[in-house]
Order: sequence, then structure tokens, then C-alpha cells
Amino acid sequence: MKKKYGLIIISIFLVLLMIGDIFVSSFFYDLAIARNNKAFLSTSEDMPVSNTDTKPKVSGSERWINEIGYETVSIKSFDGLKLVGYYIKAKNKTSKTAILAHGYGGRGKSMGDFAKIYYDLGYNVLMPDDRGHGVSEGNYIGFGWVDRLDYLKWTDFVLEEVGKDAQIVLHGVSMGGATVMMVSGEELPKQVKVIVEDCGYTSVEDELAYQLKRMYDLPEFPIIQSTSLLTQIKAGYNFSEASALKQVEKTQIPMLFIHGSDDVFVPTSMVYSLYNACKSDKDILVVEGAEHGLSLTKAPDAYKNKVKEFVGKYIK
Repeated sequence: MKKKYGLIIISIFLVLLMIGDIFVSSFFYDLAIARNNKAFLSTSEDMPVSNTDTKPKVSGSERWINEIGYETVSIKSFDGLKLVGYYIKAKNKTSKTAILAHGYGGRGKSMGDFAKIYYDLGYNVLMPDDRGHGVSEGNYIGFGWVDRLDYLKWTDFVLEEVGKDAQIVLHGVSMGGATVMMVSGEELPKQVKVIVEDCGYTSVEDELAYQLKRMYDLPEFPIIQSTSLLTQIKAGYNFSEASALKQVEKTQIPMLFIHGSDDVFVPTSMVYSLYNACKSDKDILVVEGAEHGLSLTKAPDAYKNKVKEFVGKYIK
């Protein structure tokens, strides 16, 4: 009889544990993956304020974009979503084109400061809104993994717009940095000459496990695994496959790695793992004292000069 009661108690405990895990994984899916206003970003001391509002306050960099003038363009994703981007033509006709990738909770027009770097160098510039961001469609965030397939489509758009002699640089910041690293391991057209990643993470699993511990003091297991399973069901991808590190190991495209020494949102240690994994031509810039996504703000001359120097080796 005691054994029977013991089994009942254990069974009840396991059921409650499973229910609790389902609740927690649903909470973290809604927090991190589902499309909604990411209020926690505005209270974080470690990264610039960013949100998914389609009508946020206009920043100085966006005012520059509006003053220069742009064309709103769109493509259809592999799964039928309408993705929107903002295309700035160079002052003079050119084959040189930069495709920019924004960060988590951001949008294409938040990349104005980076767009200006390339515009001043005589480039066309394309700034997409990622799926689940800005005015692009999508009800979940791809963390760069699903977005890598969207960026293959955006490179096709540039080839149609500019022509087969296009020379393309991919430049991403934060989640955008992960995006361009993740697409680097795919079969890209030969017109993609160089990639610049700024403060991207090694993998979705690494970054979310790090944030889970840092923000909530919770262990990785079983929350990351169960949330990953829920993400597979709802969004079609899982955390373990979404690895920038594995993609960088495969790439043959030259890559510049940039990170801030004081980044605690995506820890600086990640950039060294990524740099060491890359077997193509590469360089690295670690900006002393820069926090997450603020290397350009902290050291604008060093940032611009390094980008100009490295990209200029491969785009003439």
C-alpha cells in the first residue's frame, strides 16, 4: 500500500513538473520569440533602447535617411511573407551595394548610422525590416537563423536591381551580426564579396541560455530545451541548429568581426570564439569601453576606417 501511494505521489509530482515546464517555456517563447513589444529591452542597462513599434520615435540616423531619400521595396520570403526594405541609391551609379541587418527588436531604418558609412563610400544601401519586425510580416523572431534565408532573397533583389556585376557587402549588428554570419555558411552568389559582423552571438542557444541565467538566475536545463521544442512547433526552427559558429566554420567569404570590450548583453568572449572558428580571410576590431551595439558610437573613426580598409580589399 505504501509503495502504491509512493508511486501516486511521484506521478503527481512529475505531472506538476511537466505542467510547470510547459508554462515556463510558453512564457519564455512569448518573451523572446513571439512578435510583440519587447518592453524588457527599454529597461535593460546593457543595450540601446529598441522596440518593435511600427511608429517609434524618429532618431537622428532615421532623419538622415529621410533627408537623403529612399525607395520602399519588398520581396516575398520563402514561406510567403511580405518583407519590406528601404533602398538608398548611391549619388552616382555603381555596382557597390551594402545590405544591412538590424538587431533584435529593431528595424531597417534604425541602421542609418551604418548606412551613412557606405553611402559616403559611394554605395547603394539596402536596409530590410526583418520578419517579425518593423512593417515586414511575420509573427515570430527568427534570431538570424530563419532570416538567413530571407537575406538570400534580398541578395537576389540586389542582383536584379544592380545587375550581375554587383559587388555586395553584408553588414549586421547584434542579431543582425548573427544573421550575416548565419547566411555566410550558405551557398551565396559570387557577388557577395565580404561580410562585416558587429557584436553577433555564437548561437541562439548560447545567447538565450546566457540571458536566462543573467536576467532570471535560472538554469539552462530544461527551460531552453522545452522552449526550443515549442519554437520548433510554432516557428519551424530550434535553438540547437541556429548556430553562427557552425556557419562561420564553413564560410569562404572574408569576414570582419567587431565587438565592444564592455559588452555584457552579448559577451565579448563570443567574438573570439567566432573569429577563431572562421577559416576565411578575416580581421577583428574590439573597441575598448564600448557596450553592446555601440562600437561605432564609442570610436567612430576607428570603426569607419577599419570597415573601409577591410571591405575595400574585396570591393573595388
